[in-house]
Amino acid sequence: MAMLRLSGGGPRPEPAPRYGAHPQPPMGAGHWSAEYEPRPAVVREARAQVRGQLEGWGLAERGDLADTAELLVSELATHALLRSGSRFRLTLTAAHGVLRCEVADRGACGPEEGECCGADGGRGLFLVDALARRWGCRPEEAGRISWFELETCPFGH
Repeated sequence: MAMLRLSGGGPRPEPAPRYGAHPQPPMGAGHWSAEYEPRPAVVREARAQVRGQLEGWGLAERGDLADTAELLVSELATHALLRSGSRFRLTLTAAHGVLRCEVADRGACGPEEGECCGADGGRGLFLVDALARRWGCRPEEAGRISWFELETCPFGH
């Protein structure tokens, strides 16, 4: 018997995409990606680029979306730098009422789902857990992808 968790509890599994009656993002919204070298200043640069991209998509005015996205991006970017020390790729996708952020690096996920984003990651991943609609980590051929999602519609779905 599955139990419903209302908040917290770590990463949530990635279900198949559902495209219901979610309001669509403004014209021009869609997909953006950038790659970063492993140096401390890139976290600040990534935050600024995320803010700029959300402004360009017309999503920065939607409640605290831009502030939350910047904060969570900085946590995933910092996590990538500390855990892998490698270049990382940041990808934003806005569609169907959801902003999805992915950070791909050369780190490894542990044997349990989401272990790479576990309690040893510091306070940052607790913030991701508390503020994201959903989040998690999945292994990839050359490392892992840590991700989170935020709703882009202030009235939910």
